[in-house]
Amino acid sequence: MTTPIALTIAGSDSSGGAGIQADLKTFAALSVYGASVITALTAQNTNGVSGIHQVPAEFVTAQIDAVFSDLAVGAVKIGMVAQPPVIDAIVAGLARWSPKHVVLDPVMVATSGDRLLAIEAVDALRAKLIPRASVITPNLPEAAALLDEPVAAGEAAVEEQGKRLLAMGCKAVLIKGGHGEGAESIDYLIDSNGTIALAAPRIATKNTHGTGCSLSSAIAAGLAKGEGMETAVRNAKAWISAAIAEADRFSVGHGHGPIHHFHKFY
Repeated sequence: MTTPIALTIAGSDSSGGAGIQADLKTFAALSVYGASVITALTAQNTNGVSGIHQVPAEFVTAQIDAVFSDLAVGAVKIGMVAQPPVIDAIVAGLARWSPKHVVLDPVMVATSGDRLLAIEAVDALRAKLIPRASVITPNLPEAAALLDEPVAAGEAAVEEQGKRLLAMGCKAVLIKGGHGEGAESIDYLIDSNGTIALAAPRIATKNTHGTGCSLSSAIAAGLAKGEGMETAVRNAKAWISAAIAEADRFSVGHGHGPIHHFHKFY
């Protein structure tokens, strides 16, 4: 029996709703074994981020090598990378171990509005990490920030931004529509073959903490199980929509509460 394994390289969320904790919950919920490389520790809850402690780049390297030297990693999800030296450590690790699939969630700002990526690290993210990605998963504001453009309004503008992000070297772009408006939340998957619009009903809830982390992890889980990119993205979209729909069954914290990763089980 082959066990599908996915690795998350991201920051820790002390409240358990986003980051490493959300990624590992997502992997488990989707029957994938999860490993982790922690890039930063955050003092965080549903109201916001009160502190960030950076993990030294050399220790990020040590974690990466420890995991890859022993585990058959099927897919990697990259979330909060925080600082340029950590980006360099991750890029070198990817070059050394050559994982088949890399899902990059360009985490810049938390749901609470707190900045998670240093301004000086944005260029390194663009130039060094994006070209190594099988797919990047920015939301509408993140896509705009990566391109130094206004937030796209309308399908044509989103598709054009997706094509410009694709030109940075990644194989596919999933621009998430959760920050958009209207009755449906539409994500756009853009690759060399064209654009696929993935729609789901927009759910009225404030419990969206960790949504972006969990969606990218769900895609990585699908890829680790051998699914093709479109199938992995479609399945991840369906799963995250259900997790958001069930989020109000939780009463966790006083701000943006977490989604329900294990909605299928309880």
